[in-house]
Amino acid sequence: MTRLDIYSVRNLDAVRLHGLGRTCVLFGENGSGKTSVLEAIHMLSLARSFRASSARSVIRHGEAHCTVYGEVARAGGAVRGLGVQRDTSGMAMLKVAGRPVRNVSSLAAELPVLVINADSFQLLVGPPTGRRRFLDWGVFHVEHEFFAIWQRFQRCIKQRNALLRRDKLDADELAVWTRDLAQAGERLTACRRRYFEQLVPVFQEVATELLPECEAVSLRFRQGWDASLPYRDALAATAGTDREQGYTHVGPQRAEIVVTAGDHSAADTLSRGQQKLVVCALKLAQGQVLRRQERPMTCTYLIDDLPSELDAAHLRRVCEQLEALGAQVFITCIAEDAMAGTWPAAAVPPQLFHVEQGRVTPVGPAADPGTPTPSNTDSESDA
Repeated sequence: MTRLDIYSVRNLDAVRLHGLGRTCVLFGENGSGKTSVLEAIHMLSLARSFRASSARSVIRHGEAHCTVYGEVARAGGAVRGLGVQRDTSGMAMLKVAGRPVRNVSSLAAELPVLVINADSFQLLVGPPTGRRRFLDWGVFHVEHEFFAIWQRFQRCIKQRNALLRRDKLDADELAVWTRDLAQAGERLTACRRRYFEQLVPVFQEVATELLPECEAVSLRFRQGWDASLPYRDALAATAGTDREQGYTHVGPQRAEIVVTAGDHSAADTLSRGQQKLVVCALKLAQGQVLRRQERPMTCTYLIDDLPSELDAAHLRRVCEQLEALGAQVFITCIAEDAMAGTWPAAAVPPQLFHVEQGRVTPVGPAADPGTPTPSNTDSESDA
């Protein structure tokens, strides 16, 4: 991303950053607006914040809507403009290259974004939902048929569960949706498994680099039903329980990634700092997998308070991995010197931005912030 314009996102009134480089470090006191810049970038990828489900809570107090515009450099030097506007009612206007798009997936395909923040610990200590979401993010960007299959599976399981909850069950209709669910579930799981097989060796490489002193950390994929059975047979085996309790008990909706250190759960045995390194390894491995595709892609990393819970040696290892990826990275920290000496000496130094009371100011000549304006007009026309 070479340009970022933000209007009315939390305490950011009008921020325009041009000439953005590969690595950008935003520093400032808590509550200054650093994380809000990361939220704005996330909105360009998924039309929502990573720390709020409601658009209203992201929009600056007293404003009717917020707007984010960014320009992403493509292969061959082409630049694509992305725009997102959210209003207080929750409505969204999305644009890619100046044209309206209906689906968030269109944005996500243009700007793959990975977040590492305090909530990322849920990948290890939280419920399986977060690990499925992590897995599906990678599958979406690698397996081109995945999204349509995922949508089909969601429709099938919704319809099947609705039938199971009816007082008077239509057995023929249930059989049709069960058949379609089994087909979609098998295809969905095949996509996940292919991606997982690419992810595991890359993760192990990265984890070894970040945690050389730790017991080997490994990943295991659970598909959501007995792996010795076709999905249709697993559904037949639980049909009685499904009817009795009114929902589908087995399937991809219960898939799980198990993370272990040695023979034990990583969540139970690793320290907080080690857990953060495992989370970083998971996210860095996803970026590596994207780079190794037949059509290589790079993702943008949004890392909130990277120095916390990491000593200098481990922080340098993470920075070395980020630099080797060739990805664009936005990092927040409190002190200007928090990242000093951590980036590889041979690399281009990070651009520094001081964030204070919603204002973002470049430190040094590396970035041109443009001229802030209180109007949304320019951003909307660009988007």
